[in-house]
Amino acid sequence: MKNVVIFVLVGMLLGVIVASLVVPPALSWYSEPGGLPKGAQIQAIVEIPNVIRYATGRLMRGQLIGGGLGGVVGLVAAMLIVRKRRPAFAPAATQP
Repeated sequence: MKNVVIFVLVGMLLGVIVASLVVPPALSWYSEPGGLPKGAQIQAIVEIPNVIRYATGRLMRGQLIGGGLGGVVGLVAAMLIVRKRRPAFAPAATQP
């Protein structure tokens, strides 16, 4: 049981790390305006607290999803490894 918990926690940690590397570029790509000529400036008034709240919220949501997926992958890996280590069930010998 201890090994299963370790695998799940390591999977969650790796999922959060991967999400921390993947989500910021995905956010910048997703929020980048398209169809503008090169060098054109976007005229907009931005409320910085809302932008920060949006970006950090999306990053934290991505990390939560990454941690959940990593935990599931760790659980599956632990089940496969524990199944391989467990000896096959041998029927008990019957006495005459």
